Amino acid sequence: MYGNNVSDVTDATLRKDSAVIEHAVLDAALVCIHRLGFSKVTIDDICQESGVSRASVYRLFPGGRDVLFEALHVRELHQFFEQVLAEIDGLDTVEDVVALSVAAATSLLRTHSHLAMMLSSEPGEALGQLTATGLPRIIRMATVALSPQLDPLIGREATHRLIDLVARLTVSYFLSPDESVDLSDPDVARQFLRPIITAVALPESFSGTAASLNRSTS
Repeated sequence: MYGNNVSDVTDATLRKDSAVIEHAVLDAALVCIHRLGFSKVTIDDICQESGVSRASVYRLFPGGRDVLFEALHVRELHQFFEQVLAEIDGLDTVEDVVALSVAAATSLLRTHSHLAMMLSSEPGEALGQLTATGLPRIIRMATVALSPQLDPLIGREATHRLIDLVARLTVSYFLSPDESVDLSDPDVARQFLRPIITAVALPESFSGTAASLNRSTS
C-alpha cells in the first residue's frame, strides 16, 4: 500500500534534485562564458564552477558541451520571451503588441549578456550559429510567444509573416545598430514599424495608401 507512494515521492524528489543541479550547471556555464568566452569554455570549467562532477554533468547532458549549450540557449530564450510578454500584457492592438515587443526585446538584448554573446560576439562562431540555428529558433519561439495575442487580431497566416519579418528586423538592428533608429524607444519603434505592420496586417489599407500616394505624385 505504501510502496507506490514512497516510490512516487522518491521519483519526485529525484526529479526536483535533478532540475536544481541542471540549473546550477547552466548557471555555471553562463559564468564561464562571461569569463572565458563561448569558444573557450570546457566541461571541466563548468564542473569546477558548479561543483558538479563530470559524470553528473554527462548524465544530465548526454553528448556533453554541445547539448549543454543548446539547453542553455533554450533556457535563456524562454526567460527572454517571458520578460517580453510581461511588457505587453494587456495590450490589445496589433501596433501596440508589435511595437512594445520590439522595444522590450531590443532593451533586453542590450542588457541580456548571454543572448547578446550568442548573437554578436566571437563573430566567426556566434554569428555562424545565429544564421544556422539561432535565428530560426528565435523566430519559432517569438511565434509561439506572440501568436496568442496577434492571431485573434489578424489571423494565423498574417501573424506568422509579421512575426518573421519583425524578428529578423529586430535582430538585424541589434547586430548592426543605426543611431537614427532606437528601437528600444516604443514611440520610435511604433513609427518605424507602422508601414510594415500595415502592409502585412492590413494589406488592403496599405494598397489604398500606396495608390493614393501614386495619384498624388503623378
